Amino acid sequence: MNEEKQKALQALKTAKGQIEAIIKMIEDGRYCIDISNQILAVSSLVKKSNILILKQHMNSCVLEAVNSGNANQKIDEITKILSKIIDK
Repeated sequence: MNEEKQKALQALKTAKGQIEAIIKMIEDGRYCIDISNQILAVSSLVKKSNILILKQHMNSCVLEAVNSGNANQKIDEITKILSKIIDK
């Protein structure tokens, strides 16, 4: 597993732990603003993970496709993902 995937995996594992903590916060009736701040932190980790995965994809799959002269499909894939990110 390369460095970007390892970092993405670690961020997602951290997010998983934070989600479990958020569930407990809700069950314990904690202050809504504190819960919301934790949800934002999880969201940030998930976004970071996605960026790392996309970076790895561009540095391997897309670069390989460009070098082989067959990049159109990979460019379309990245464009679709970016449009989903931008439309949010």
